[in-house]
Amino acid sequence: MTHRTVVERVIRASPGRVWEALTDLQGMERVLSGVQRIEVLTEGGFDVGTRWRETRRMMGKEATEEMYVTACEPLESYVAEADSHGTHYVSEFELLTAGPETTTVRMTFSAVPPGGFMGLLSKVLGPLGVKAVSKAIAKDLDDVATAVEGRGA
Repeated sequence: MTHRTVVERVIRASPGRVWEALTDLQGMERVLSGVQRIEVLTEGGFDVGTRWRETRRMMGKEATEEMYVTACEPLESYVAEADSHGTHYVSEFELLTAGPETTTVRMTFSAVPPGGFMGLLSKVLGPLGVKAVSKAIAKDLDDVATAVEGRGA
C-alpha cells in the first residue's frame, strides 16, 4: 500500500530563483526551518546521483535520511528518493510557470512501506503520517516562498 500526498504552492518568483532555493543543498538549512542539518555526500552541481543526509524533526523526533537524486530536469523538476527502515520514499518537485515571475511548485511525496507487522502498522497509522507529511511539505514550500519572493534575480 503506497501512501501519497501532493502539495502545491504558488510562489511569486521566477522558476530560476525557485529552483535555486530548492536545490541549493548548502543553503537549505537557512531556507527550510524544518531542516536541522544537511551533509552533502557528493561533489559537483545538483544532478542525478547527487546524495545528501538531511536531518529534520518530525512528529517530535529527530530523523536523518540519506537522499539521492534519481531524475533531474533543471528549472523543471527533480526526484529525490530515500530508503529507511524498509520504507522507500519518493519526493518529486515540479516547477510550473504560472505567469510572469510566478511559479507553481507541486511536490508529490510517496512512501511504500514494508510488509509484515510494520506494513500493517503503517496501514493503520498512514492517515496520520500523510497529514503530518503534508503539513511539513506545505511549511517547506512556505519557507521557499519567503526566501525568494521579492528578491532580485
